[in-house]
Amino acid sequence: VEQAAARGLLDSTYSIDSTHVEAIQYNDAASWNYDSTAEEHYYGFGCTIVSTGAKIPIAAEFTQRKQADQQTAMRVTRDALAVEIPIWMLGDSAYDILDWHDHLLAAGVVPIAPYNPRNTDDPLDIEYRVENRITEHSEDVQLKQSILDETYNCRTGVERTNDAVKDCGLGHVRARGRVHARTEVYVALCLRLVVAITNYERGNDPGCKKL
Repeated sequence: VEQAAARGLLDSTYSIDSTHVEAIQYNDAASWNYDSTAEEHYYGFGCTIVSTGAKIPIAAEFTQRKQADQQTAMRVTRDALAVEIPIWMLGDSAYDILDWHDHLLAAGVVPIAPYNPRNTDDPLDIEYRVENRITEHSEDVQLKQSILDETYNCRTGVERTNDAVKDCGLGHVRARGRVHARTEVYVALCLRLVVAITNYERGNDPGCKKL
């Protein structure tokens, strides 16, 4: 990742998302989970990934299931910011987490995640949580709704990153046990970085899935 940053392959926008990792039926450490995005059950694990342009994974965390908890979200976010500080950080409504927003704002990063009213009886009149956090913490900063919408639309790039990494082996792990499955997932993530950097060095589009 540091080599990718040194070569200028990282964009000013990071995205965070979770994907499912299928495992072989003989892996007793895996479990049955439900992927709400794909609307299907699967046997395996999960992986939370922070990515940027050129389908590059910046940070990741192997998890028992696809849905990431707050602790995982904070850990991969800190890891991603240790590589380079972006301008924007995008996440879906699952990342409508106050600590996540405040940590990014303190680091000079604008977080954009759709506001999730959950079960509140008095929902806020906002589209993104950052609107409320900016209002509470600063009187001088204003964010245009159109800019937030336009930037959030770039979040589709994280899905392309997930697809690219799955082509490198993340989608279906054949190793047994949690430790070996986790290792196989991280090897796939590293392989995706190698493909991106090699294509860049050869003058090709680093976002290509193949060499």
